[in-house]
Amino acid sequence: MPIARLDSRALVSVSGSEARSFLNGLLTQAVESLADGEVRYAALLGPQGRLLFDLFLFGVGDDVVLDCAADRRDALIQRLSLYRLRADVRITRQDGAIHAAWGDAAPTWPNDPRLPGLGRRTIAAADASVGETDWRAHGLGSGVPDAADFAPDADYPIECNLDLLNAIDFHKGCFIGQEVASRMKRRGKVKSRLMPIQFDGPPPPFGAEILYGGLRAGEVRGGMDGRAMALLRLDRLGGDLTVQGRPVRAHPPAWLGLDG
Repeated sequence: MPIARLDSRALVSVSGSEARSFLNGLLTQAVESLADGEVRYAALLGPQGRLLFDLFLFGVGDDVVLDCAADRRDALIQRLSLYRLRADVRITRQDGAIHAAWGDAAPTWPNDPRLPGLGRRTIAAADASVGETDWRAHGLGSGVPDAADFAPDADYPIECNLDLLNAIDFHKGCFIGQEVASRMKRRGKVKSRLMPIQFDGPPPPFGAEILYGGLRAGEVRGGMDGRAMALLRLDRLGGDLTVQGRPVRAHPPAWLGLDG
């Protein structure tokens, strides 16, 4: 039964009497209605609407525990602290590990909110049975990106499919970057999306250019042998794609809704 410890993720505790209202005004996801024991997916955007951090929100009593990229935890704490001002909010590093399960493992854990059937996620103590690369391979197979596939302060959240992965509540009220995100969603003019690509051999480096004939079609993001995520132009998916002279094949998942 696959359970993986996600060492690429880390925890931040947000507590205090105004913790939920504070986060609710910043993040793309509704926070004030987050139930104890529930997990939601969210993002913190910059003022220009670009993605800074993807986050899982765990309700722990009246507090909220943020599950973020481990190598950007300090940057997240610093960013949140800039907005805190005089609010009764405490933002601190929290010890502990994040675990993910899929298949029949850990059926009582909270569901991963991004995609039905993707798996489950917990910040409670657990014993891992497989490595984090197995979870990564499972996510790539489902076409679901993670923090390794995002270019912070460069990507728009809708390009990263966060609108389709339950990270953005367009009805919750204001959040940082809301105007840009809402306009992109309303107009439906999304030119590029993250999606899996397949190839032979090791993954190209992050940012390697993907060509459609002689035209730029996108760029590679994170991956592993044989497959990776790529930010691809939707009008250049149908032909022969190459990266550094190697052929690659785009495999948009059905949940992206690109068929027809």
